[in-house]
Amino acid sequence: MSSSAVSPDVQEPFLFRFGRFIRFSHTIFALPFALLSMLVGARGGPAWPVVGWILLCMVSARTAAMLFNRLADWDIDRDNPRTQDRHRLVPKSLAKAGWILAVAAFVLGASQLNLLCLVLAPVAVGIISFYSLCKRFTAYAHLFLGLALAVAPMGAWAAVTGELTSATPYVLALGVLCWVFGFDLIYATLDMEFDRKAGLHSFPARYGLGKTLKAAVGLHAVAVVLFLVFGMRAGFAWYYGTAWAACVVALVYEHRLSRKGDAASVNRAFFLVNAVVSLLLLAGTALEVGSWN
Repeated sequence: MSSSAVSPDVQEPFLFRFGRFIRFSHTIFALPFALLSMLVGARGGPAWPVVGWILLCMVSARTAAMLFNRLADWDIDRDNPRTQDRHRLVPKSLAKAGWILAVAAFVLGASQLNLLCLVLAPVAVGIISFYSLCKRFTAYAHLFLGLALAVAPMGAWAAVTGELTSATPYVLALGVLCWVFGFDLIYATLDMEFDRKAGLHSFPARYGLGKTLKAAVGLHAVAVVLFLVFGMRAGFAWYYGTAWAACVVALVYEHRLSRKGDAASVNRAFFLVNAVVSLLLLAGTALEVGSWN
């Protein structure tokens, strides 16, 4: 079978296969931070058309980023036991076409928001794509993934304010960067041995399991401080504070899970706990903003 062919034993509808191919469920990581940044930047809910264009930009940008990642890592994923069936979900030609459409949708959405968003759209596409190339030359690819997701709250802030001069979105974006950097270090431990054998660069492959998990703890400690500072700058009180405290508990639980080292625990720590973190902070923000009205 050619590398671009879809496995004949895959019986799922195409949209389900495509969703698995780009890990659509992982949109839950960045999207809540874009929405909470939007709420704070707009000092409440912006007009519904603006919300719609922001959502289009978020979904299309993440889809473009994941498709670029799949195309860049096509052969690597095929050789990795953990990801060896990924390329059979969607033909390579369709992944290329999907990337073009996703980028076009992102630029369209940005053009409907304001001039700043349109001007920064190519920069955003470059940032979210660059991560996929990093494992070829640096052990800090995880840092660039954090940077890619940090684009989300910055973009949402620009969408509703038309500027990026306030320090508030930068605090949130830096918190997102550290949070993602930390949890991607944990997830990368699953590929540590493969990366070493394949000659790929990753933090776990270079520094080992123990130092990787310690680094993740440190990054998440910085992240929760930055999330708290963001809430203080936004003028939040008990709703956000309670959500923030619950996030701290969730991250502690994540690191307890990650120490087990088995794939099931790491996957649970990676997806479930971090989805809880982003949704809790969004809920806390929404309640605070709702109390302003």
